[in-house]
Amino acid sequence: MSAVRTVLGDIPAEQLGVCDAHDHLFLRSPLLPGQELDDAAAAEAELRAFQELGGRAVVQWTPRGMGRRRGELARLARETGTHLVAATGLHQAVHYTPAHLERARDLLAGLFVADLTLAPVRAGLIKVAGGFHGVDAHARQAMVAAATAHHMTGAPIAVHLELGTGAREVLDLLCGTLDVPPGRVVLGHLGRSPDIRAQLEAARSGAFLAFDGPSRAHHATDWRLVDSLTTLAEAGHTDQVLLGGDTTTAAARAATGGGPGMPYLLRTLRPALAAALGEEFVTSALVTNPARAFAADWWPR
Repeated sequence: MSAVRTVLGDIPAEQLGVCDAHDHLFLRSPLLPGQELDDAAAAEAELRAFQELGGRAVVQWTPRGMGRRRGELARLARETGTHLVAATGLHQAVHYTPAHLERARDLLAGLFVADLTLAPVRAGLIKVAGGFHGVDAHARQAMVAAATAHHMTGAPIAVHLELGTGAREVLDLLCGTLDVPPGRVVLGHLGRSPDIRAQLEAARSGAFLAFDGPSRAHHATDWRLVDSLTTLAEAGHTDQVLLGGDTTTAAARAATGGGPGMPYLLRTLRPALAAALGEEFVTSALVTNPARAFAADWWPR
């Protein structure tokens, strides 16, 4: 039976509810000094602010080695009643020390599978990352391991597209060479590139399309969002659209940092999209599609 693997265990997909399909409660990277998401109280405040607006689930895309804090995720899920999905996987090489990568290089697939099936707090998706307009050697290695782990467990694969680019190259590798079904792939950051032709091409592949933001670094893409989603909906791809906040810095949090944060997704974006595209579209993007994108026929159970 298809289920979403949360930090507290598997749940029927239809129980997921209103979902922020790409966000971060905890995150650290040498690229973001002083902006780490490592304050558990701030994470709880942000999560409760999202919950007060009707949010019921958050998919955290923070992969291995970037401060996932899975124990805290489990605590927050228990205390708030929110469904939280954690990630395994590996981001771009720039987010790690060379020593960290060297230690993990030959073990990636096994590490991913262990996170998904054996860890006390199990992951529910595999996060990997492409390069700018392509797939570099590091990304290829991570994606090969991700595909192996997918075939062993059924887990969905979520992909960071650098500035929204490289979807074709990612899909050629994952779905062409490595035989991952397109419907098991979630492409992130598509809104960061305004090329609607590339967005339509990605949609025609059958992959899920995550439009995530806003953020201070990529705010110029926000005003294009409705146009992109309208084009995709008119082309028949409503059932592939996902929405997320992608809060990556302490300053971007709404509850404690003065940013739009997780609540923006439901406070501002939801009514705007309902006015432009209708309530049926919003329900698909926030409820129905995430339940399909992040559910799997897990093995082993």
